[in-house]
Amino acid sequence: MKSTYAVITSALFVVVCAALSGCAEVKPWQRGNLARSHMALDTDPLESQSKQHMYFSKEGSSGGYGVGGGGCGCN
Repeated sequence: MKSTYAVITSALFVVVCAALSGCAEVKPWQRGNLARSHMALDTDPLESQSKQHMYFSKEGSSGGYGVGGGGCGCN
């Protein structure tokens, strides 16, 4: 019983260390680099919105983006 506790504790320690190593402090003068448009996950919001509308119109479904309506494309 004591050996399983030691293994679980060691594994938890490794996981916490791995999670904390991914954290980084961003200096105020570095934030401008992170705010550039090519650093965004969605580089062209208008194009992605258009693609989402076409997808939901063709599929007749709505998911995750709060789009309502049917498959007619009239929403």
